[in-house]
Amino acid sequence: MPTVLISPEAFLNQPEASYARRLRDAGFDIRYPKNSTFTRGLGLEDETISELTDAAAVIAGGEHYFTRRVIEASRSLRVIARSGVGFDRVDIAAATERGVAVTITPTSNHEAVAEHMLAMLLGVTKNVALNDRTLRAGRWAQTLSAPVRGRTIGLVGLGRIGKSAAVRCAALDLRVIAHENFPDQEFVAKHGIALVEMDELLAQSDFVSLHCPLNGATQRMCDAAFFAQMKPGSVLINTARGGLVVETDLLAALQSGHLSGAGLDVFQHEPMLPTNPLSQLDCVVLSPHLAGTDTRSSEDMGLECANCIVMLSRDEWPEGAVVNADLRPRWKWSNGGETL
Repeated sequence: MPTVLISPEAFLNQPEASYARRLRDAGFDIRYPKNSTFTRGLGLEDETISELTDAAAVIAGGEHYFTRRVIEASRSLRVIARSGVGFDRVDIAAATERGVAVTITPTSNHEAVAEHMLAMLLGVTKNVALNDRTLRAGRWAQTLSAPVRGRTIGLVGLGRIGKSAAVRCAALDLRVIAHENFPDQEFVAKHGIALVEMDELLAQSDFVSLHCPLNGATQRMCDAAFFAQMKPGSVLINTARGGLVVETDLLAALQSGHLSGAGLDVFQHEPMLPTNPLSQLDCVVLSPHLAGTDTRSSEDMGLECANCIVMLSRDEWPEGAVVNADLRPRWKWSNGGETL
């Protein structure tokens, strides 16, 4: 009986969850990592290889690294099913060479991320966390907050998550502009979104929200020059990837007052170190990389991962979910361990 390792912390030890039942019904055995924090990506390669021993597939959290060494050493591995849409920590070239399919969950968590983005935007603008801390400390300080209505939000990226964010922002009477290299023109026209170049977006936006992937073109994209182009007093929201932002440059922009605040769900180093100076700023709202994972999206992502694994085990193809889609013409579950 082939084994699936279920590693995300939110998925651990839930044998009656829909994704666990789906895998068992398809003839898979299920196990969980010995280290419950395994998926945070803190472990060494040797630990990862040990956890993947005899695993035919893994439901993986976004924080964990699947390096070339890990993939080449995991001889039974056929599928890395990523619960989410990011795959920057998987060596796709190595996986493709080894005939390992890498899948994502493109239809499961975009709405959760959009909701969390709004929570962070409101948390920063309406001083939610700061007022809570102040009141708990015994101080009744009625500092006026800034409005959201009638202002402009710039979305960097207009994929599934960006689209979900756009319609929610419009409902709050925000003017929505976006920078997107491959826009859905029908969606843009329907919702009256202005497509602009990046410099124009930064100059116009009261809020800038990141919804783009982390890759060679976007790594450290938000640096001192980026922040200098942002509108004075504006706010950065990042629920995408920590690697998009140079945190020292963001800190400088906040400390100078050029930016009035930030909402951050992701960080350059995760888990975020308690010594990170961003955590000392009252104008910053933080959360531990959980924007895409609420109770509903967690179940949906797990089930989508399970469905991908089951389909691939039957030599069926989960359309739109496989990152290394060039495997499709030669995909065979029985090719496990072969270099293709």
